[in-house]
Amino acid sequence: MFEHIDTSLIDWSRAQFALTAIYHWLFVPLTLGLAVIMGLMETFYYRTGDEKWKRSAQYWMKLFGINFAIGVATGLILEFEFGTNWSNYSWFVGDIFGAPLAIEGILAFFMEATFIAVMFFGWQKVSRGFHLASTWLTGLGATISAWWILVANAWMQNPVGMAFNPDTARNEMIDFWAVATSSMAVNKFFHTVLSAWVVGALFVVGVSCWYLIKKRHQAFALRSIKVGASVGLLAALLTAMTGDNSGYQVAQKQPMKLAAMEALYDGESSAGLVAMGLLNPAKQKADDGVDPFIFRIEIPYMLSMLAERNLDGFVPGINDLLKGGYTLKDGSTALAAEEKMARGRQAIAAFATYRKSKAEGNEEVAATAKATLQENMPYFGYGYIKQVDDLVPNVPLTFYMFRVMVMLGGYFIFFFALVLFLVYRKDLTALPWMQWIGLLSLPLGYIAGQSGWVVAECGRQPWAIQDMLPVGTAVSKLEVGSVQTTFFLFLLLFTILLIAEIGILVKAIKKGPEE
Repeated sequence: MFEHIDTSLIDWSRAQFALTAIYHWLFVPLTLGLAVIMGLMETFYYRTGDEKWKRSAQYWMKLFGINFAIGVATGLILEFEFGTNWSNYSWFVGDIFGAPLAIEGILAFFMEATFIAVMFFGWQKVSRGFHLASTWLTGLGATISAWWILVANAWMQNPVGMAFNPDTARNEMIDFWAVATSSMAVNKFFHTVLSAWVVGALFVVGVSCWYLIKKRHQAFALRSIKVGASVGLLAALLTAMTGDNSGYQVAQKQPMKLAAMEALYDGESSAGLVAMGLLNPAKQKADDGVDPFIFRIEIPYMLSMLAERNLDGFVPGINDLLKGGYTLKDGSTALAAEEKMARGRQAIAAFATYRKSKAEGNEEVAATAKATLQENMPYFGYGYIKQVDDLVPNVPLTFYMFRVMVMLGGYFIFFFALVLFLVYRKDLTALPWMQWIGLLSLPLGYIAGQSGWVVAECGRQPWAIQDMLPVGTAVSKLEVGSVQTTFFLFLLLFTILLIAEIGILVKAIKKGPEE
């Protein structure tokens, strides 16, 4: 069904997509976060009539607009890459994956485009109420856009609502609402959007602290810090809650990812969560007998609680998932990876037989082959896996990035709580040490967000679609040189765009709000 692809082409195609996604996610969270904060400020203006809130909202809107424009450009390129670099993927599941992306373009993008014009240019042309609605609807449009994109991503992590049609060689959607409202999609949406609010809050607090350091626009800065830190604390707390639920869903749907996140090679009951640890670089293979840790500090029982909502729950490790033999929740015995791979090859062979028999008009053979295909279809993707070890993601990368994300999440809760205490109970203008902490904390939200995406995407390797389609079979058959060329072109283009945006933002920040 899929041709053999050069591994260097796979690596360069992955690198190009990762590059585009990383740059895109530098812009998206600030858009989503600032949308809430500027919406709240304009709401305060609408309710009080106080011009200071209007000026505050207009200032953050200006920075929102600068960031929004660049984010759209990178997002469009990202979607085009599915057709150019990942044509096998697009063919195999395009009927499903394309639906949420099409809705995102038709509904959310045009919603944003309509109301953003009113938001920027309608201050003196429409009523205050209509302008306020336009501001919130602009942010809502961006959030709805995120919803449909995250629905598509969640489906790749947990494919539901579809069936494989052997006559078209495509997966086809049979339940739209199962795709659109799966538990993984809903939780991924809230976790991602709330983390974006944290980024927006850190940006507002950081920029405002810069004004306090420079002793400029101090009343404006303190107003903005109060709103930004309040949004940030709420968002950070809710992000932690949704993060806990994400861990549970990963344990149920992607146990290999969870095992990599914890560097758990041998399953345990009453398993502890690694709070801190240093991995052993001598550990090269799952069953090589080398201790995976040089040292670690565990929180007792916490991994079992996270994964199974049971202090005594069994959490399978990498070796368990590869060798099978443990008891699943439904009472059945987990299959070994070798068995899954064998059944996947049976599915592929049955599919080939079905297609050939249908073409020859041999319906009896075709019916038998179709039954074999349907029986083994859950393991179809495993048929393209060459070695058992290929099913193990990059453990050190996943392990460390997970801890970066979690530790920064805890820091944000403490940071925003401290900022709110100092701004309401103390004189923040007289605390230069806190002003510098606020400014230097600004980039940490981006680091946490990128770390989270590394865990989500690298932790599910080698799958483009979990258990269904490996990355190696999803890629387009292109010349490696063409992918390399476009990689460096995109790297140059995105870097120029990023430098330009930072330059424009810095210029606008130095100018400050209109007095």
